[in-house]
Amino acid sequence: MTDTTAGTRETETPHLSLSRRPLNVVIPGGTGHLGRIVAGHLHAKGNAVTVLSRSGAVAPWHVVSWNGADLDDWARDLEDADVVINLAGRSVNCRYNAGNRREIVESRIRTTELLGEALSRLSRPPRLWVNASTATIYRHSLDREMDEANGELGGQEPNAPDSWRFSIEVATRWERAFFAANTPNTRKIALRSAMVMSAAPGGTFDILLRLVRFGLGGACGSGKQFVSWIHENDFVRALDYLVEHEEFKGPVNVASPNPLPNEDFMRILRKAWGASVGLPASKWMLEVGAFFLRTETELILQSRRVVPGFLSASGFEFRFPGWHSAAQDLVRRWRRQ
Repeated sequence: MTDTTAGTRETETPHLSLSRRPLNVVIPGGTGHLGRIVAGHLHAKGNAVTVLSRSGAVAPWHVVSWNGADLDDWARDLEDADVVINLAGRSVNCRYNAGNRREIVESRIRTTELLGEALSRLSRPPRLWVNASTATIYRHSLDREMDEANGELGGQEPNAPDSWRFSIEVATRWERAFFAANTPNTRKIALRSAMVMSAAPGGTFDILLRLVRFGLGGACGSGKQFVSWIHENDFVRALDYLVEHEEFKGPVNVASPNPLPNEDFMRILRKAWGASVGLPASKWMLEVGAFFLRTETELILQSRRVVPGFLSASGFEFRFPGWHSAAQDLVRRWRRQ
């Protein structure tokens, strides 16, 4: 099925939607791994950052409590905000049992619906609402790249595991709730993001590097499945770019322009670390490991061959377009930490 919800990018000369003055940015879900990266980047640039958090974590920026389910005093912080960046959602790095599936769905769809309700009531709503989505929305693809205009949504692949269909169902319902929100005065972008590679502890790169460090960084499964990724530096720069340029709206792929097969991805990571060999992991080994680690093999075995069609066509320049330089940079940063 071709993606009929793909966003748009006007072809006339790009123009800036928001001035280069400091912005008032509200980030629901800004205490997670990706949220801390985004909040830290925006705060360092001199923007006024407010994070909506269930945990009430201490941070250098303003933190407001919310439960992600009910309208409350937190909604006042949306009035006069320039940008809302919703990153709320339970981690998918877990077993897809009934309870976790329910939390994954509700933590995304309910918070998105809640924000839409809150924004619809504002006298001075934000100019832009950016909502997290995922590159997992596209089908398992070995044969060709998936961009916004010609990408095919997944869920109908023959013999696809139930966990793959669940992830795609979550992604499509998430975007449907986002674009259904009644916010006519607010531009909306769904971030179909690939895996963000960061040297910070607890992220995807940290987990993959741990495999390499322990001699287990060989190909996973067949090794032919594609890995879509983006360096954290390019992720936040792309976010800045989308905030500034009003011609972007709808779903936007945020990924490196160069996805690559898992066996190549892991080989390059081993070389960046200085490891000559890495034991491969067959599919059954991954299934056993995923069971004990309380996660799903879908995160490793599904082929994501996603490319940033709109960003590349607009002239956005990636600082880390290839995995060689990105892996070397991230290893250096990891070692410094």
